[in-house]
Amino acid sequence: MDHLERLEALVAIMDRLREPGGCPWDREQSYETLRCYLLEECYEAAEALDQGDAGALREELGDLLFQIVFLSRIAKEEGKFTIDDVIRGIAEKMIRRHPHVFGTATAETAEQVVDAWEKIKRQEKKDAGRTIRAGGWLDSVSPALPALLKARRLGEKAARVGFDWDGPAAVLDKVAEELSELRSAVADGEREEIEGEMGDLLFSVVMLARQLKIDGETALEKTNLKFRRRFAWMEQELERRNTPLDGAGTELLGQLWDESKSALESSSGP
Repeated sequence: MDHLERLEALVAIMDRLREPGGCPWDREQSYETLRCYLLEECYEAAEALDQGDAGALREELGDLLFQIVFLSRIAKEEGKFTIDDVIRGIAEKMIRRHPHVFGTATAETAEQVVDAWEKIKRQEKKDAGRTIRAGGWLDSVSPALPALLKARRLGEKAARVGFDWDGPAAVLDKVAEELSELRSAVADGEREEIEGEMGDLLFSVVMLARQLKIDGETALEKTNLKFRRRFAWMEQELERRNTPLDGAGTELLGQLWDESKSALESSSGP
């Protein structure tokens, strides 16, 4: 069985689940109820990528593919489009947006490819008569993206037309400026001002990560995992001492936190 036959078999399974006499749960689902599952499968696939677990990634990509087939089936029932339309559409789009591969255009660098991609994308919208949201050049950055990723994409888009800092050092100065402004806002105690300055600081940090060619999401997730490991070590140490976590006190917790750093580093091996 080749990949096309396997996809057709998956579509047939989905059809059976949605048909009368199929699965009661699957028959009740809608765009709205499946939205959370679509997001969940995306994040689980991303987690498998982070862990470098090929087996988990294979499974999560399968779950994600099933959500695509599921949503396409609902669209078919409503007469909007089919899974065939989805596949045909993305295939045609990839050919259109890679004229340096499938056409006569040339592109020697990744930057040239991205620039051409953006120009083609905007032309497609004009040809289709789609309106451009108030934002113009930044229109292609989806409002539905998580805030951290959205900030990075906004910065990347703006940088393509020259709206950017000269380098990481300049962004570090901006981060310091925003931190100073946040300190002043905290001193004033105005919640709305504090929130605004916190947002400015976070945005500038994301821009710094972009300038340093570091993915902020990945960097933050690694720190999240590090925090989890160190906190778990503290819990285990407190349990060994027969001391409840909520009764340890700030001083002891701070001491154990410092100890967890060297303990975990020494146990990680060469």
